Amino acid sequence: MPSVSSTPLWDVHRLPRADGRVVLVTGGNAGIGYFIAEQLSATGATVVLGSRSPVKAEAAMAAIRERVPGARVRALRLDLADLASLETAVDALESPHLDAVVHNAGVALDDPPRRETGEGHELMFGTNHLGHFALTGWLMPMLSAAPAGRVVTVGSFAAKTERLDLDDPQSRQDYRPKRTYGRSKLAQMHFGLELDRRLRAVGSPVASVVVHPGGALDSLTPSRPPVHVPTLGARLRGAPAGVLLQGKHAGAWSAVRAVLDPAVRGGQLWGPGVFSLRGRPRPEPVWAHLTDTAVAARLWELSRTMTGVVPVPVPG
Repeated sequence: MPSVSSTPLWDVHRLPRADGRVVLVTGGNAGIGYFIAEQLSATGATVVLGSRSPVKAEAAMAAIRERVPGARVRALRLDLADLASLETAVDALESPHLDAVVHNAGVALDDPPRRETGEGHELMFGTNHLGHFALTGWLMPMLSAAPAGRVVTVGSFAAKTERLDLDDPQSRQDYRPKRTYGRSKLAQMHFGLELDRRLRAVGSPVASVVVHPGGALDSLTPSRPPVHVPTLGARLRGAPAGVLLQGKHAGAWSAVRAVLDPAVRGGQLWGPGVFSLRGRPRPEPVWAHLTDTAVAARLWELSRTMTGVVPVPVPG
């Protein structure tokens, strides 16, 4: 793992050009996903906003074009909670290759009751993890057709204190919304690392990187009407937190670097450089519980069974 001192300087405000590259950002119509899309659009890349809502996607595209004249941005209707729809959604991309996908979209429920997708999966686990797991499988031919395709999975600090219960992955026996959300993000991060191990095993040119945004708050996020318009009161209340935390525009930096920087390697974890909470992105040690390859392999098999999709072919 490179040390902070050996990591080349990266100017988050002067990104390299990426003309001709195509990037899909799930959940690109709001929050961190919107800022990932906006920042990548400024590099000349073609950015596809994956969104359940055509109306919200249109608003996000208008906001990006306001900030980035000539932006190459388009929308893709994408519902990660509907596994059966994902193959059709990928076909609608109509691109011979995909340089990167950023797995950013997520559902977070604060209160009971437990909810399920149409296919009977707990909503957060089904959307945040299983949806991205299956989507990766359908996208893999397009990613493999790119010179150096990348899968960038956006994790969360909410996963750092959680552990998976693979005997009850869908929280049927003991459902607590915040814990279930944290475990769904942990499952995503395990998947991102296990995916890279399996890609290396088959000699794939595609790399899988895991990132996290640190502490990213709405109140510290700049206005992007109509996508995000914080009130003055919210800004004032959130100002003290700016000592340690950051806005969602800065929370996007790790994912953007993981897409663009050739120095980023598969199997790495990237996050903000100041206490992993804010600042310029840097590589950091993979969290200890994420190094458990037995858990990751078991999760992979469970996910394959639940989705019917195999993201990486078995060698031989």
